[in-house]
Amino acid sequence: MQTPISTHDKQSFIKWFLNHYQLKKRESVWILNYLSKHHNVLSNVHFVRNIKFCPRGIIMTSQCSQEVPFRFYKKQIVTTNAEKSFHDIRLNQEEPLYIQLNFNNSHQSTYYAAVLEENPFIPDAHFITKKDEVNARQLLDYTLYQYKKKKIQTEIDKALENRNEACFMKLAKQLKHLEDRYGNQPDSF
Repeated sequence: MQTPISTHDKQSFIKWFLNHYQLKKRESVWILNYLSKHHNVLSNVHFVRNIKFCPRGIIMTSQCSQEVPFRFYKKQIVTTNAEKSFHDIRLNQEEPLYIQLNFNNSHQSTYYAAVLEENPFIPDAHFITKKDEVNARQLLDYTLYQYKKKKIQTEIDKALENRNEACFMKLAKQLKHLEDRYGNQPDSF
């Protein structure tokens, strides 16, 4: 579980952000200023990288980003009207509000990272695709194959050093069976 971010930290971040970035919509500045001055509202604000699947969220974008300037999402309704969004924020102060800020180098900003939270609404399956599962399985199979092959080869070397023909023949059969089973895979994945 993630440690809650204090309202003081969120307030400090908003001040830093507004001092360093110019937003595409001036209403975004008004909303951020309102949030920073109202701790009861700010306590329900969560900064996330992606507001996808959030029941209530805002996307705000700085001048240095090519993303959409402003979007407010509430359930299945989307609006670009910042005044309606502001009205909803004031009327529903106890509801969680998720904010995605788009700005240059946001992934490298330590200030942003300090207030970022995981989006709890993104389903686990959203991150792992079937292709990812297949690739992971192939990598695991290949790694296991390499490990077993190397282990048998080491034991073959020992059998040769000890001039143990029976052990050598047994291990050679195991190696051949392993290679037949997994195919003659390349040395790199």
